[in-house]
Amino acid sequence: MQTKALALALALVSGCATQPGGGPVDASKYGALSCSELNNEIGGTSKGISATAISRGRVAKWNVPFWAPGGAKAVDLIQDRQTARIERLQAEQATIDATRRRNCN
Repeated sequence: MQTKALALALALVSGCATQPGGGPVDASKYGALSCSELNNEIGGTSKGISATAISRGRVAKWNVPFWAPGGAKAVDLIQDRQTARIERLQAEQATIDATRRRNCN
């Protein structure tokens, strides 16, 4: 089981070093949305944040064998990527919320 987890961790880490859409949030794409669409977008980002946080918690519980070269580092890298994704989603959610406050009553 631990070997499978380590293999999965290494497979995830060996992907692209940069994450797509990792730049600043474009507020202009939310300006034309209706209030209900903005609410749906906030719900979608909330689900993404929750799912990523749950996944990050599962990764934190992995017991990587001490003899696995780079195993602990791989787990740390996965957690860092998930933390960055959560931060990006939170920034996107803040932008959507600001737009909703400005445009909706």
